[in-house]
Order: sequence, then structure tokens, then C-alpha cells
Amino acid sequence: MNKMFRILGKRGRITIPYEIRQRVGFSYNDVLSFAESGDGRTVVVKREKICDNCKGAQPAAQNDEVTLFDFLNGLSKEQQKAALVHLSIKWAEKQGGAQGV
Repeated sequence: MNKMFRILGKRGRITIPYEIRQRVGFSYNDVLSFAESGDGRTVVVKREKICDNCKGAQPAAQNDEVTLFDFLNGLSKEQQKAALVHLSIKWAEKQGGAQGV
């Protein structure tokens, strides 16, 4: 494996290099988890499955479509909180962009 470098942006964002995303199978809209290892210097990134065999998930509609409401209700409280934070950030970014910030 070749070592690649990226600079952490002022907002704490970083781009996972294309070659790595392709090799490990990350794609658009994947949910990733981050875990700090014991050495305090290494972060493990994993692609996660959301709502695979969720408890209490409502059955899909007759046409096999799942509504957003059903999907969100099938998430754990922690996953719902993460979704809310993510959507709030996206909404705030759009509001800032609409005002020319």
C-alpha cells in the first residue's frame, strides 16, 4: 500500500483518496464510522450498514417501497441523532449558500 497524504481542512473535513475508496468499495452516500485505536494516533474507518434487521422497523409498503418516515423510525436513537445532526448541517450549509455566505 502506498502512503498518501491529505490536508485536514479548517472545518475538519478531508477527502478519502479515490484509489482507496475504489479499492475498499466506498461509494456515494455510504455511512462511515470512525473509531480511534488504542494508540491515540490511528483512526479506523468502516462502511456501515444502516437498519439491517432493525428492531421495530415497520413493514414495507405493498409496492416494496420504504418511506423516509419508516426508515428513520427503524433506526436506533443514536442513529436517529446522527441523521438529525447530518441533515441539520446540510440544511445550514444550504441556508448559508443561499444568503451568499
